[in-house]
Amino acid sequence: MKQEVIELDGAMGGGQVLRSGLSLSMVTGRALRIKNIRARRSRPGLLRQHLTAVLAAAEVCGATVQGAELGSQVLSFEPGPIRGGEFSFAIGTAGSCTLVLQTLLPALLLAPQASRVRISGGTHNPLAPPSDFLERAWLPLLRRMGAKVELQLIRHGFVPAGGGEIEVFVQPSQLRPLHLLERGALVSQSASALVAGLAPQVAVRELERVGKRLEMAPQVLHCVALDQDRGPGNVLLVEYVFERVTEVFSGFGQATLRAEKVADGAIDQAADWLNSTTAVAEHLADQLLLPMAMAGGGSFTTPRMTEHLQSNIAVIERFLPVTIDYTVEGENRLMVECKSAVLTAPVAPSYAASAPATH
Repeated sequence: MKQEVIELDGAMGGGQVLRSGLSLSMVTGRALRIKNIRARRSRPGLLRQHLTAVLAAAEVCGATVQGAELGSQVLSFEPGPIRGGEFSFAIGTAGSCTLVLQTLLPALLLAPQASRVRISGGTHNPLAPPSDFLERAWLPLLRRMGAKVELQLIRHGFVPAGGGEIEVFVQPSQLRPLHLLERGALVSQSASALVAGLAPQVAVRELERVGKRLEMAPQVLHCVALDQDRGPGNVLLVEYVFERVTEVFSGFGQATLRAEKVADGAIDQAADWLNSTTAVAEHLADQLLLPMAMAGGGSFTTPRMTEHLQSNIAVIERFLPVTIDYTVEGENRLMVECKSAVLTAPVAPSYAASAPATH
């Protein structure tokens, strides 16, 4: 009997709806049809990084795909069995390596064997989490949930040149629930300004702004000069390590922005979170939902409901027997709780991979 196709409207959340839909289609074995892909964006349809995510997902699970071409606003994706192994994907632009990785990782955790994945493109893209955020904020929480994942930044890749690369090792893993309601005591704070092919003074000015506004001491402010051929590029990373969570906030240099404005972007994000009593900021909150749903439960506090969080909840609830509730607990404090059955293999038996696991 032909299985029901999950239909999504891609206009409700941009590229994130596509990525979450692909991830969930792979891990459940349920076919996906998505229309109006990125319809509200200035350049609607599949861009290079979105197309790479689709093609990469298709390779990982042997999917049958229609509409996988640049600019397409309609996609059909019928997954097959997930497989592990060696994979290499090239975006071909400065499109985000990290977003392609986040699309694939849920499925690779359920693969019957270990995987090594290389993705080339943009590692530091203003429209996506930088690799530093994944390495120091997101992946440590997934490891706490049981995920066996290691990420290595091979080369930095900035907009517009790209040319960056990450390498990821994934072992098949059973996720377990995580409850993250408080951040705990502050352990450390720091900031790093990376520059490639730009004057070092850019980094100095950004860090001076951080030191002044966030009251960080000079010894925790670091200028990092990268190879000139990696540039031009600039990113400011503001990191807070608490007992139970690490957050990394970023600001990206652009030709039209003064260094102080770049710094203000990261500082404002950090200050918004620090002024709340919540465990995770808005980007980390959004990216914890799907792993928690796969784990069979979890909860966290975050400052507020966002469009990305709302749309991700809607997509997850379409695919999985899960309930995601949220409660306003006070000013700038939202409690999000996920309750579901533990997912150990694709939901549809006909899509389960048959190869034995390797350890």
